[in-house]
Amino acid sequence: MAGDILKVKNLNVVLDGEEIIKDLSFEVKERETLIILGPNGAGKTTLLRTLLGLNPYSGEITWNTKSISYLPPQELFQRKEVTPLSIGEFFGFKKVSSETVLRIFSAVGLDSSLLRRRFGAVSTGQFQRMLIAWALVDQPKVLLFDEPASGIDIGGQETVYSLLHQFWQDWNLTILLVTHDTSTDIIR
Repeated sequence: MAGDILKVKNLNVVLDGEEIIKDLSFEVKERETLIILGPNGAGKTTLLRTLLGLNPYSGEITWNTKSISYLPPQELFQRKEVTPLSIGEFFGFKKVSSETVLRIFSAVGLDSSLLRRRFGAVSTGQFQRMLIAWALVDQPKVLLFDEPASGIDIGGQETVYSLLHQFWQDWNLTILLVTHDTSTDIIR
């Protein structure tokens, strides 16, 4: 039986004087998927950021791994304002081999030629796959995804969720997924 990878007890978050999360407790076991579903402004992203230690909080958050990758909402990436890095240069910040990068690109359905292109020169779907590759290239045990299919057409959304399902299955991942999409079916 899988053990707890995350345990949250009596979590409270107050930002700018506003109570965002109150007395939240839950556990996530290894290989589980937790879908955090709610409307915009409900505190879903705040929860993920708090779990990563990026927001002040009271209560307890206990991770039983340090192998965690976070993919923030795509709208945080203003591609037109990014320093003119190529995608290959961007992946150069990771401490992995070029072979590992090529392998993960193939796994997410991207051609290696994309590594030579700039952020602004790829489609929204390619950009989102590239971000998924970025989150997965270190082979984490836990993935925190914040609206991974945001801004992508229906076919692209299905592809993203299919990819996440495949990695969940093949790599024995634990996934925490934030969405407002009630049709999300990542784990079939």
